[in-house]
Amino acid sequence: QKDAGPSLPVEVLGWNGTPQAGDEFVVVENEAQARQITEYRIKKELEEKNIVSASKGSIDDIFAQIKQGQIKELPIIIKADTQGSVEAIKSSVSKFDNDEIKVNVVHSGTGGITESDISLASSMNGLIFGFNVRANSQARDLAEKNNQDLRYYSIIYDLIDDVKQMLSGMLAPEISENLIGYAEIRQVFKVTKLGNIAGCYVNSGIVKRGAGVRLLRDDVVIYEGSLKQLKREKNDVKEVKQNYECGMMFENYDDIKEGDVVECFEKVEKQRQI
Repeated sequence: QKDAGPSLPVEVLGWNGTPQAGDEFVVVENEAQARQITEYRIKKELEEKNIVSASKGSIDDIFAQIKQGQIKELPIIIKADTQGSVEAIKSSVSKFDNDEIKVNVVHSGTGGITESDISLASSMNGLIFGFNVRANSQARDLAEKNNQDLRYYSIIYDLIDDVKQMLSGMLAPEISENLIGYAEIRQVFKVTKLGNIAGCYVNSGIVKRGAGVRLLRDDVVIYEGSLKQLKREKNDVKEVKQNYECGMMFENYDDIKEGDVVECFEKVEKQRQI
């Protein structure tokens, strides 16, 4: 028999490795053409994965980079017991992608975790997720040598939740303002070489050194910045509470008048969730 139609089983010999479920099988005219296509596909795959030298893929390393805002893409390798599990995991984690962050599944497949998986994860600074599979002894040794974390799961939802938490850590925090106090400028003191010092009375709340301030004139914001100095009875202080007087100097701003109002605020960062 010289041909094989749909559903007809065949035996193929001479492969250098085991293909993954879902890989395309193409018949060409000769071996030279097959090698040319294979080399092109390997090159294209490497370009898409953008494999570059990077630090090792430990959880601590990646979390540190996430917190510092150095990475906005989470490279992962998925190995599972069946192709159905692989596709279910890939489909679930891809739904977390948005304009700020994304999951990059650089490789996926069925079967145990191998040395090549470890090498790829290390080069990509990525993570390996195993669902109902384990790394072989050689892969475990290489993972320990490379400080590469392996994440094992037996419940898909646990794997997906972990990816979700990691991506949430990559989101830029939501920044809100907390108004903490108001003060009124009751007198302006001109000091040679220093500039103008605002003699203030704290009407409500508290004013703090290091907090943000806005200067209001007739309810219009004329300055936003920070306090250069905060004094009480000629002493530098960290804060001044309601019903107390204090002296203020503003960073890079000197145009102050009696009757101006100082609004003091703090910025609060809240971690967003996917």
